[in-house]
Amino acid sequence: MTATNVKQMKSLALAYMGDGVYELYVRKHLLDKGEVIKPHQLHQAAVRFVSAKSQAKVVQAWQESSFLTEEEEGVLRRGRNAKSGSIPKNTNVQTYRYSTAFEAVIGYHYLAGHTERLEELITNAIDLVEERSESNER
Repeated sequence: MTATNVKQMKSLALAYMGDGVYELYVRKHLLDKGEVIKPHQLHQAAVRFVSAKSQAKVVQAWQESSFLTEEEEGVLRRGRNAKSGSIPKNTNVQTYRYSTAFEAVIGYHYLAGHTERLEELITNAIDLVEERSESNER
C-alpha cells in the first residue's frame, strides 16, 4: 500500500488495523518473556498492554516527551477526533478516543510499511506499560 493511500484512509480503519498489529506484538512479547504459559494467564497479561486506559497513558507519555513526529501527531489527532458511533463500556469517552488515536498511529505505520518506526513505537509503548506496572507493584 502506498503512503498516499494510507494517508487518505479513514482513521477508524487505521485504528482497526493498529489494534490487531499491537495485539500481535504484545502476544509475541509475552511469549518471548516466557513467564506465563497458560492461555488464560497470557490473556490477562495482554490486557495490561491493550486496554484503552493503558494505550491512552502511552499517548500521554509520547506527547509529553515529544516522541512523535509532526506527521504522527496529525494521524494521532485524526484518530482521536474520529467518531466511532459506539460508546465504550469499560472506560470514559476521552480515554477511548486516545486509545483509538494510539491504534491509528500503529495502523498507519503498519500499512505504510514503516516497519522500523512501527517497532520503535511498539517497543516504547510496551516499555512504558511495563515501567508503570512495576512502579504500581512497589
